[in-house]
Amino acid sequence: MIQRRKAEHLQICAERQVTNGVSPGFEKVMMIHRSLPEMDFNSIDTSVELFGKRLKAPILITAMTGGCPEARTINRNLATAAERVGVAMGLGSQRAMLVHPELMGTYNVRDVAPNILLFGNIGMIQFANGSRAKEFAAAEQTGCDAIAVHLNPLQEAVQPEGDRNWSGCGNALKSICAESNLPIMVKETGAGISAETAVLLEYAGVKAIDVSGCGGTNFALVEAHRGSSVGEIFHDWGIPTVCSLMEVKRAVKLPLVCSGGITDGLHIAKSIALGATVAGMARSLLKPAMESAEAVESKLRETINQLKIAMLLVGAKNIAELQQARYVLTGLVKDWADQRLRPA
Repeated sequence: MIQRRKAEHLQICAERQVTNGVSPGFEKVMMIHRSLPEMDFNSIDTSVELFGKRLKAPILITAMTGGCPEARTINRNLATAAERVGVAMGLGSQRAMLVHPELMGTYNVRDVAPNILLFGNIGMIQFANGSRAKEFAAAEQTGCDAIAVHLNPLQEAVQPEGDRNWSGCGNALKSICAESNLPIMVKETGAGISAETAVLLEYAGVKAIDVSGCGGTNFALVEAHRGSSVGEIFHDWGIPTVCSLMEVKRAVKLPLVCSGGITDGLHIAKSIALGATVAGMARSLLKPAMESAEAVESKLRETINQLKIAMLLVGAKNIAELQQARYVLTGLVKDWADQRLRPA
């Protein structure tokens, strides 16, 4: 059943409409143009450090797949490109290999990507209800540097075979962070993280947060395509990516990943200016990954070039300077900031 569901998710994300019309909000963030940048484009430094590893660009290929035959090729193409370009990568949910160890090969990428920052991926529900030793072992067996614990209550609630018992997860997360030999990052799966949740995550001991906001792949719609009638009802549920990033940045002092609808280098530049350490890309790399590692590499290099152009146009020689770039908020994003970010 797990293998079939993973294969269905891949097919749906590649071929069907899985965005819900809610914008992640990047068009409402206007960067301040600098007409006299006083810098050489070729000297722009896009490198950044995360979890002790230096990335050549602030990009994380966020979790997509694993646990079905098609996933092996996709993950290896993604990892090969990540190694060549010097960016980070996250594996898809490793639940399948916990249930069926013979599927471990669909997650193995270290032979083609020995140097990348690699994230394992286990669901909060599985961690809370599992032995934990198996979950930790899954990350270690695949050579991961850190573990992404994903939160997906929306997907689980609308999924016909989903898990709906989230009681005790907060205390379980504290134990996970205390027991793990690898740093723990918590990520949402397309519905965003609020300031209130971020505070709880920081208190639990997580070392980074991926906001994974609304505006990218929408798993309520994915499940609707699989036959969930309630999935369509909740298709527009969640916090837009930019709004989630602003909330979490204000609430905690942790490295942040901004993902959810990021498709180009300008989105990445705006994410960094709003407070992210790196930005996450997924669906825009899925079809290239189905083709070849070279196609993924080409998309990543195009995206990094776009990021460097944005950095030139705001006068940022490196990521630290981009984090200080000025911007103006408009529309929904400004309304959200006025209501949610103003002092109490």
